[in-house]
Amino acid sequence: MGAGAGSYEPHDRYVIAIEPSDVMAAQRPPDLPPAIHASAGALPLRDQSVDAAMAILTIHHWDQEQEQGVRELRRVARGPVVIMTYDYEVSNEMWLMKEYLPEVAEMDSRILPSAKRLAQWLGGHTEVETLEISRDTPDWTIGSFWAHPERVLDAQARAGTSGFARMGPDVVERVVSSVRHDLESGAWDERHGHLRGRQSFDAGLRLIVNTPAPGAS
Repeated sequence: MGAGAGSYEPHDRYVIAIEPSDVMAAQRPPDLPPAIHASAGALPLRDQSVDAAMAILTIHHWDQEQEQGVRELRRVARGPVVIMTYDYEVSNEMWLMKEYLPEVAEMDSRILPSAKRLAQWLGGHTEVETLEISRDTPDWTIGSFWAHPERVLDAQARAGTSGFARMGPDVVERVVSSVRHDLESGAWDERHGHLRGRQSFDAGLRLIVNTPAPGAS
């Protein structure tokens, strides 16, 4: 669910891609299956009709359909439901949100359901795994900026994150100006330069894996 342009889809199995945005679906390469137009709250699939259901960095876009969408994932999957999301209590402590972009921290605190709430919606058995973000990850989510403050100055890098994309131009300009100033003065490195030597970092990314209760149908 929330298949988007297909960046997170496995290529070694049959995938049913569901994406409500025509703009995102149009970006899918021709070698991927076309995306079905539907929203999370009403998946066009029968009960337990797929082996597993997956939602990667998407539930914060589901607005009023979050609970119903998560329950829909559990309804259609015979096996595991896998959700990748952020723990806002951790991600809000990252230097970018804590020192420069509190608007994203405030937004995430409102729109990101906790792992506990996701487990309640899913039922069954839920495990939560911490996913540290590698400094050389090819996926430039906002969490990947942890060791690369220069990405804040890159308009293309900012455009690839929903955090910056949801901010007004005045907020973005303020953050860019502040980070540029602190990089040029050395203030950023005085506070956070130790991060440049790390290979991975916990920026709040979490993998939620849910399996149905025995005998559930």
